[in-house]
Amino acid sequence: MPLNGRGYYSGSKAEPTGMQLRRKMSRIAIPGRDDAPAESKTILDNVYRMLGFVPNHYRLMSISPNALGGWAGLTGAVSKALDVKTREGIALAVSEANGCDYCLAAHSYVSTNLAKIPPEEIALNRQGHSGDPKRQAAVAFAKALIETRGKVSDAQFAAVKDAGWTDANIVEMIALTAQFLLTNFMNNAVQTPIDFPEVSPVRAV
Repeated sequence: MPLNGRGYYSGSKAEPTGMQLRRKMSRIAIPGRDDAPAESKTILDNVYRMLGFVPNHYRLMSISPNALGGWAGLTGAVSKALDVKTREGIALAVSEANGCDYCLAAHSYVSTNLAKIPPEEIALNRQGHSGDPKRQAAVAFAKALIETRGKVSDAQFAAVKDAGWTDANIVEMIALTAQFLLTNFMNNAVQTPIDFPEVSPVRAV
């Protein structure tokens, strides 16, 4: 999840309503906001100002200021790419493909409450689809990047260009996919406890 950017966290100051914390033991002790390394606190304070709390994912990464800073730099830059609904569609498709329950919960919350994406579109996005033809190409491409480890076919690559996306957009899609892949791997490996409303399995359509 990005630290800033158009339409992500701006104006949100309260914890998600109906939050359910998953009772799974984290493999790494997640520090409290005040216990994080000093070098990480500027980023955590920024998150707190935008969200009103600091989710487990950020506090986990704060253990390594190098990792948190590198991830935040990429996240902040690509948060200016594409549009918020396409970015969130990519996040949902990638997180579903990687089986990251934490990121699916977080991005479902962001998509619903901040990007104002309807439930039907969120369900489609998680499967690599969209009700919008141009966004469909982007979300499907991101899912294909995960499934093929980046070795997409000529047809998959051409489908994005045929939908009207530019070469720069395609590079941004790859960068966004890599950003979400990083958070997926981080939370899957550590078993980060979910501190957003959990989501149900998606039904194939």
